[in-house]
Amino acid sequence: MTHVSERSGAGTSPTGAAGDRQPWTAGTSRTTRKRSVSYADAGVSIEAGDRAVELLKSKVKQTRRPEVMGDLGGFAGLFRLDTQKYKNPILASSTDGVGTKLVIAQQLDIHDTVGIDLVAMVVDDLVACGAEPLFLLDYIATGEVVPDKVAEIGAGIADGCRYAGCALLGGETAEHPGVLRPDEYDISATGVGVVEESEILSPERVEVGDVVIAMRSSGLHSNGYSLVRHVLLGAGRMRLDVVIDDFGRQRTLGEELLTPTKIYAQDCLKLIAEAEVRALAHVTGGGIPGNLVRILPEHVDAVVNRSTWRPQPIFDLIQSKGRIEDPEMEATFNMGVGMFAIVSAEDADRALATLTGRGVDAWQAGEIIEGSGNVQMIGHHTRG
Repeated sequence: MTHVSERSGAGTSPTGAAGDRQPWTAGTSRTTRKRSVSYADAGVSIEAGDRAVELLKSKVKQTRRPEVMGDLGGFAGLFRLDTQKYKNPILASSTDGVGTKLVIAQQLDIHDTVGIDLVAMVVDDLVACGAEPLFLLDYIATGEVVPDKVAEIGAGIADGCRYAGCALLGGETAEHPGVLRPDEYDISATGVGVVEESEILSPERVEVGDVVIAMRSSGLHSNGYSLVRHVLLGAGRMRLDVVIDDFGRQRTLGEELLTPTKIYAQDCLKLIAEAEVRALAHVTGGGIPGNLVRILPEHVDAVVNRSTWRPQPIFDLIQSKGRIEDPEMEATFNMGVGMFAIVSAEDADRALATLTGRGVDAWQAGEIIEGSGNVQMIGHHTRG
């Protein structure tokens, strides 16, 4: 998603259409004279793609790691795997997008943060198995390549890669006239990481007596936006430029909805190095129960106490405006927690100190008990 592929300008897709016919020419004995048709006539501008690439080069270079080989513009990105660092290196990969949060960005004409969202969705899935994110490849599909807009999207992706410590190794921008409107775009990315085989995090590591640590989200992150738009923006219910007092600092609804997803990758890698981490759960679609259950073995339950934290005001707004029941909220949104770590009870204090020292708002939210592989949500969130 981040930057545009340099080959053939923007790596534009071959979506074409017939050129306009020229009228019969007087005195030509009814011969047909047709204007030569170009790719631009079909709505694809290679020059715009080239310009977008130029605007992005400096940002992409800021994500470079020592293992990266060659420069941008090749048919494939090259990355040297440091085999001396691992006995049995295992590669991990993840692919994701941002979803309909992009609709908000397009309505507000703000495009420099959705790239951070994209990176977060990919790299924090990688780190959930203990893998260090190594590099990322992006894909942008748009109705019309506007260089400055593509550069904004790409800059956000590059920023996200820097926060995650991974290289932005390459990408593709495809122009799809007639399929997407000129102002529409969609983005996705694939990331690759590496983990020592003996250090892969998995449900098998989780034990009765372990502690569940929660890490606060920055807000909605990138899930549930179809419901958000239906509840808050459908049928002219609210305007994106309305100021919501509960958000603080005179923030508008649009600013809140475009808050970038927090990237936990480097924080989690540091946590793994400092404490006995059994498993990590990235809270995305499916909410807390739907993602925490993925890291539980069949003989235990995770008990999560809602009273240990208060979700951000945006969740209260969505729930009250939509009259949404608690189970639906918890199955759709992260409810203020973007990542869970299950750690040994002996290392709980060390884990919290490590995260706090890195500026992560973290707390003990529950425990692992004997059970049957379920998540038990108990207690009630405090309300302001």
